[in-house]
Amino acid sequence: MSKIEQSWYKPFGLITLLLLPLSALFWVVSSFRKYLYSVKILKPFECKTPVIVVGNISVGGNGKTPFVLWLYGHLIQQGLSVGIISRGYGGQSENYPLLVTELVDAQQAGDEPILLYHRLKCPIAVGPNRQHNIDLLENNYKLDVIISDDGMQHYKMSRSIECCIVDSERRFGNGFVMPAGPLRETTKRLQSVDIVIENGGEANNSYTLKVSNLRLVNSSDYAKNDVSEAHAISAIGNPKRFENSLEAQDITLLSTHHFRDHYAYTVDDFAQFGDDCIIMTEKDAVKCKSFAKPNWYYLPVDAEPNDSVINRLNSILKEKGILNGL
Repeated sequence: MSKIEQSWYKPFGLITLLLLPLSALFWVVSSFRKYLYSVKILKPFECKTPVIVVGNISVGGNGKTPFVLWLYGHLIQQGLSVGIISRGYGGQSENYPLLVTELVDAQQAGDEPILLYHRLKCPIAVGPNRQHNIDLLENNYKLDVIISDDGMQHYKMSRSIECCIVDSERRFGNGFVMPAGPLRETTKRLQSVDIVIENGGEANNSYTLKVSNLRLVNSSDYAKNDVSEAHAISAIGNPKRFENSLEAQDITLLSTHHFRDHYAYTVDDFAQFGDDCIIMTEKDAVKCKSFAKPNWYYLPVDAEPNDSVINRLNSILKEKGILNGL
């Protein structure tokens, strides 16, 4: 994590002060753009299929991907046909939009879409143009709903439902928009979304999400739970949460190493560890599959929303006409 990112979660200091003018400019430009959409000067493209956006108002890991995994399964259980679109941050492909298949890797599609496909084996379209992604899915599949992995600030895309995920530990940092703070939009934006879900929030909060850790899986996709010590490697927004979850399983961390979010690993990044055991996140592991050793593991996670989230979401789905009844 860079010094600028570290400053987002510390008391007001010199770095924050120096960046405030840029944050003011960011806020003016983004607010004016949002205003143009609100008064219909700029118009979003229309979608034939209802779109559910799962996003956040801050930068970094908030638990968005585990919630997308859960949401897909929940919608499928209601008898709906579901596809997913993603920006595919970190991926580089010669052609977009890109339909994710077994032949597509994280270098082409980005880490999160590959993780989602590996788990769900569902229609996933990736690319910088969300309209083209949606068109690709609609032209190739008969879908009842499309989940947009991120895209809350992409006002050009029309949407039926917005789910905002908030990290209960880091919250909104110092409360400033980028680059002086971690926010993409001010907290006022939370008043307009359909549901705000706190990842790790207290049980007595209305809408909370708990991320549970599954058994360790190695590079050959075999589950294992008797690892006693390892190096922890991660390129995610909140690595401390990942490391705490390993220690909670009585795993001794030989060392911890943090790379920038969506970092593109190479085999050279692991030379220092020799033949030692390594544990990384599932999102990191999809980028290392081609050169991973047998004693490299990743820790899958699942989202467990509380009953309030499930009931509220079902109610919204019916209000929007996506579900006729449950």
